[in-house]
Amino acid sequence: MTEPDPMENNLRRAMTDAARGYQPSPAPVQDILDAGRTLRARRRVATAAAGTVLMACLGTATAWLSGSPGGNHAPEHPATSAASPSREAVVSQVVGSGMVDGRSWSVTAEFHPTLPAGYRVPAKPGETGEMPVDKSLLCRRIVIDGVRTDHEAGLWSRCRVVDGTGDPTGQSSAELAGDNDKGLPGIRIYVGHPGLRVAYAVITLDTGRRLTAPVRTLLGTRYSTFAIPLGKGQTIATVDHYDERGRRLARDTSWR
Repeated sequence: MTEPDPMENNLRRAMTDAARGYQPSPAPVQDILDAGRTLRARRRVATAAAGTVLMACLGTATAWLSGSPGGNHAPEHPATSAASPSREAVVSQVVGSGMVDGRSWSVTAEFHPTLPAGYRVPAKPGETGEMPVDKSLLCRRIVIDGVRTDHEAGLWSRCRVVDGTGDPTGQSSAELAGDNDKGLPGIRIYVGHPGLRVAYAVITLDTGRRLTAPVRTLLGTRYSTFAIPLGKGQTIATVDHYDERGRRLARDTSWR
């Protein structure tokens, strides 16, 4: 058996003693945590800065597209609300249209906030026909087969001078208009101007047949109109007005 080398034994003991005496330093946990917080803070600052730049760019683009101050396409005039007619704008609305006895018909209500240039009211005895400039004009255009009824009387036939958008004289009236072939042989259009509470009207013919039409109110005004066509030979027994709940408000029997 070979004797161990004394120098080798001494070297082993020295290495063992050195290993036992070594104490590793603690891990730098706090430093790691501090570095992480610093990194997160830098990321937040960078994100906020990027968001600010993006919002600024979006705001600039929106201003340019919408024509707001600073943009290249700012509107020269503010937009006008369509809730009511201006003092210059003419309001026109189709009240009813369709076919009867193979012929086309339509009725259009028309409101002029101011009297049209050159308009003169038909003079009554003792009057000149001149009207104050603050009056308005309410018209109804009744057309059969593309021809306006009473067109021979001029552009302003079937027009009435009214006081603004809510003159009571512009309501509670009616007429039965025909084409050049007057009377029962031709078609006729019943046009009514009921009160604001009326939602629809019903004409009952002498035969018992009922014809119904909704009431249309001109935008921005208190003027309501309905139109019901009558075919050849049809005669009216009654005209009834109803509210939106179906309650009858009025009956007219004068069109027999």
